[in-house]
Amino acid sequence: MNPARKRKVRLVVFLTAALVLAAALAYTSFSSASSAVQPSQLLASSTPGQSYQLTGKVVKDSVVRRRESISFRVRDRKGRDSVLVNYAGAVPDPFREGREVIIDVKRAGASREVYTGEKDTLVTKCPSKFRDSKTDSTGMPASKTS
Repeated sequence: MNPARKRKVRLVVFLTAALVLAAALAYTSFSSASSAVQPSQLLASSTPGQSYQLTGKVVKDSVVRRRESISFRVRDRKGRDSVLVNYAGAVPDPFREGREVIIDVKRAGASREVYTGEKDTLVTKCPSKFRDSKTDSTGMPASKTS
């Protein structure tokens, strides 16, 4: 085989393999990506056994701590719909009522309102990133000094 033709064949094979690998990487990246859903979306359409990434605010007076687990309700950021989450895993220090959370959940049985949190997936959004610059670290209005 001619050396110039051999180089062209190698180049075509290499470029084809690189293109196939890039396409496979792009496909797996986008097919595994899931967007977070709010409780109202789960209540409208959820399937038992399927995993969802739930986002929302922890409802006031809903947190019940047990020895090995915690139960709490998560509601829409803007709205009244909420679901109950039973979770056994590491609970972040900033976890409190009224804080925004993200957690991977699966529907528990036939009820559309009860979900089981997957172990070690509870994340609390940091409120300090969203504070108005006119407040201090406690959330109180900053004092003016002259």
